[in-house]
Amino acid sequence: MNRDNSLRREKQGKIPLLERELTEQIIGAALEVHRALGPGLLESIYQRCMEHESKLRQLPFESQVSIPVQYKGITIEAGYKIDFIYDNRVVVELKAVEAILPVHEAQLLTYMKLTGVRVGLLINFNVPALREGIYRRVL
Repeated sequence: MNRDNSLRREKQGKIPLLERELTEQIIGAALEVHRALGPGLLESIYQRCMEHESKLRQLPFESQVSIPVQYKGITIEAGYKIDFIYDNRVVVELKAVEAILPVHEAQLLTYMKLTGVRVGLLINFNVPALREGIYRRVL
């Protein structure tokens, strides 16, 4: 089955959407931040505002999570930091860029693989309507 058919079946309710409630809450927080600030700011500002909004909404999260890389029995501290991990169930990577590139999606998928978290959101705040900047991925 191809990916488009799978997504269509999820939307029709035949396949439950993994971590649906939590991702909706995270997206709601991002929408509020974007409504208040709009596009055009630095990613670090959106990061701090998402932290604050998530606390206000009592969403369990960790931010700027260091992630080592395991390779053939050694641990490499490579300086990678995940923007957010919500409740150990959803990885969130924030961007404030002109366009999402394949490397941004690859970064999210790599973080998901390294943590074992199956659901990820890539959120680009540098868009007129935030709906255009939200990408959901599942491993």
